[in-house]
Amino acid sequence: MMHHLSVHLIQSSLHWEDIDRNIDMFSERIRTIASAPDVIILPETFTTGFTQQPHEVAEPMEGKTMQWMQQIAADKQCVFTGSIVICEKENYYNRLIWMPPDGNYRWYDKKHLFTYAGEDKHYTAGNSILIVELKGWKIMPLICYDLRFPVWSRNRHDPQRGFAYDCMLNVANWPGSRSHVWRILLMARALENQSYVIGLNRIGEDNNNILYTGDSAVISPKGENLSNIMPSKEQDETVVMPRCALDSFRDKFRAWADWDRFRLE
Repeated sequence: MMHHLSVHLIQSSLHWEDIDRNIDMFSERIRTIASAPDVIILPETFTTGFTQQPHEVAEPMEGKTMQWMQQIAADKQCVFTGSIVICEKENYYNRLIWMPPDGNYRWYDKKHLFTYAGEDKHYTAGNSILIVELKGWKIMPLICYDLRFPVWSRNRHDPQRGFAYDCMLNVANWPGSRSHVWRILLMARALENQSYVIGLNRIGEDNNNILYTGDSAVISPKGENLSNIMPSKEQDETVVMPRCALDSFRDKFRAWADWDRFRLE
């Protein structure tokens, strides 16, 4: 039986390159969650902000933040996710951690590094798509700039295995100056892939004087925003994504049957 999926979005400002303060802040926010969501979502690089000095803040996979995420997931009995700066084999990664309650985590390394800000000069790009399963849902996590690349995030349908994913998740540090692009792309990815799309973005100003307005959203396969989170506000919200609405829409409007067939090289 396919279940509805509840996701808890935490739209927040971040303390610049201060892992301890960010962990303390998010610990307090998470402590006040009254419901029991299936997934708790934090923004991209939630312990540091979008820094281009990974050598100053990067952690190993067995570091403080990973241990904290394991503890939160176990305590809340839900998946806990967001991206952090990781150092592995002398390379730095903008890495999304998918942490379930049992601690058997998965990860996704940001594929499309933001050359406009020089991210490609400091980080190593990932080269693999990740799709995780939860309560009968297939979820594909992405990070920020990945949202601009529809080929990378393209859904697929196989007669035997069904859809590649049911929900796309994007965690971001997406500047407010391009917030209209963020909103349009979230909607476009939902419509073209016939899936839910979750976009969780930070707010506030970072140490590079870049302003972020959040505009976090949960978009339905029909392009409707199911979230009530307001731009530029410190705000938490649990949103329920109905599975029946997804399946019914896919059954009725079979655009997926006409998708172009291709593969990534």
